[in-house]
Amino acid sequence: MAVNVLFAAHEDRWREYRDVLADAIKAVGVDAVLQTEFDDPSVVDYVVFAPNGPAVDFSPFTRLKAVLSLWAGVEGIVSNTTIQVPLARMVDAGLTAGMVEWVTGHILRHHLGMDLHINGQDGVWRDYVPPLAQDRCVGILGLGALGQACATTLHGLGFNVCGWSRRAKSIPGIICESGQDGLKTVLQSSEIIVLLLPDTPDTENTLNAVRLSWMPNGAVIINPGRGPLIDDDALLAALDSGHIGHATLDVFRQEPLPPDHPYWAHPKVTVTPHIASETRPKTASEVIAENIRRGEAGEPFLHLVDRDAGY
Repeated sequence: MAVNVLFAAHEDRWREYRDVLADAIKAVGVDAVLQTEFDDPSVVDYVVFAPNGPAVDFSPFTRLKAVLSLWAGVEGIVSNTTIQVPLARMVDAGLTAGMVEWVTGHILRHHLGMDLHINGQDGVWRDYVPPLAQDRCVGILGLGALGQACATTLHGLGFNVCGWSRRAKSIPGIICESGQDGLKTVLQSSEIIVLLLPDTPDTENTLNAVRLSWMPNGAVIINPGRGPLIDDDALLAALDSGHIGHATLDVFRQEPLPPDHPYWAHPKVTVTPHIASETRPKTASEVIAENIRRGEAGEPFLHLVDRDAGY
């Protein structure tokens, strides 16, 4: 009997995923019916889900085996009490590669002082020479799949990389810290900080006024993680005082970022429009298909969300 898969995401996504997801499911040997709606919700086995799609109440899906999210972040999903089955977040090779490339590009931009020359075409000979990567400490806050991939890549380029996570981690070549003392250690030692934590009540305002004050004078902040990780008022004050040298921000509490937000006009802020990484239909479809295969084979699902932790 065919497996029924409901695609419950924005209609634009359906056009992108319809064929590649069907092909991916077929490639793992599962016979499936993939549709954007079923007359009888009780026949649905899996829901491929995004919070901006039509599915809100999952209680009618009485045969449901798992909800498979298209998004890496699940802060908009975990509070849905009608989801009573395993919930998997998106961890896919394309999304990870995109994040690594974006983070590495902006790390190198700030490490090499590229803005000084790109923005300084005014006839002034500026002879700034950056330190070697081995003499620059980069801190990664959040050592999940994305944080680990970025940390490993930066270490491979020669940077002195340290990382912090709420749960203790061990990564070859990376100084790993945890706990509040570990957070202070990483912030105090890092000239460039990358935020890759999930958005949970425990991570909101991870960078507040006190923690920003721990960072070295002139340090750079790069946030491709989640907007609420930063206390915006505290960051603006630290930028104005000169204690923080620059902030490159890809995510915000309100998106799109309002045109009158002070970040747009601030000379020490770079705004990018939530483009650090995007889920790629081909690689994401392979992850979803593998989880469907696992569900049908009675094997453990990949990338399950810890509801208590919120990610």
